[in-house]
Amino acid sequence: MNRLTIVLAFSFLFICGLQAQESSLKIGLLKYNGGGDWYANPTSLPNLIKFCNKNLEMNIAPDNATVEVGSPEIYNYPFVHMTGHGNVVFSNQDVMNLRNYLLAGGFLHIDDNYGLDKYARREMKKVFPDLDFVELPFSHPIYSEKYNFPKGLPKIHEHDKKPPQGFGLIYDGRLVCFYTYECDLGDGWEDPAVHNDSEETRTKALKMGANIVSYVFDE
Repeated sequence: MNRLTIVLAFSFLFICGLQAQESSLKIGLLKYNGGGDWYANPTSLPNLIKFCNKNLEMNIAPDNATVEVGSPEIYNYPFVHMTGHGNVVFSNQDVMNLRNYLLAGGFLHIDDNYGLDKYARREMKKVFPDLDFVELPFSHPIYSEKYNFPKGLPKIHEHDKKPPQGFGLIYDGRLVCFYTYECDLGDGWEDPAVHNDSEETRTKALKMGANIVSYVFDE
């Protein structure tokens, strides 16, 4: 690590240690290059944050902010969310910055909004060349952190009619990235009028999202 990276990493950990006293927890929306719609599902994170604050009595800042993969600002967000339908391209700077962020204690949630899979996998392989995504067992605590999902991720939208799967990148025993595939979890967080999902479906999506958020902030 260079000196700037060390300073940023220390600052991130210091902020995390004081956040309960000085500020709200923060969730960022990851902006990436390549042409994919990183901005998809604009109401998703605000609704998830409201749900967590109301039902889990968390203290998450209500306005999620956009943060670029290669920006040092990412260290201000212990949890970053990535979504979209299309291409993703990480520059060398993006790769280095994201890797250092995750190793310093940050967490990345990738939610395939249909069509993201091959690009997300390709670019995350640049970030962790020696790691592969592994499917998390249903016994993993992320599925029972606050709400119990004994069969794993809920199926929000059908798409290819494949079962939903939750994959993880695990570094030194720590889950640094959780990838929700064939689930479309973020769509279930959106305002009801966007996809006309039933209240039951939206509640399942929000509860599973709350599990992910709680898992990260309770670690």
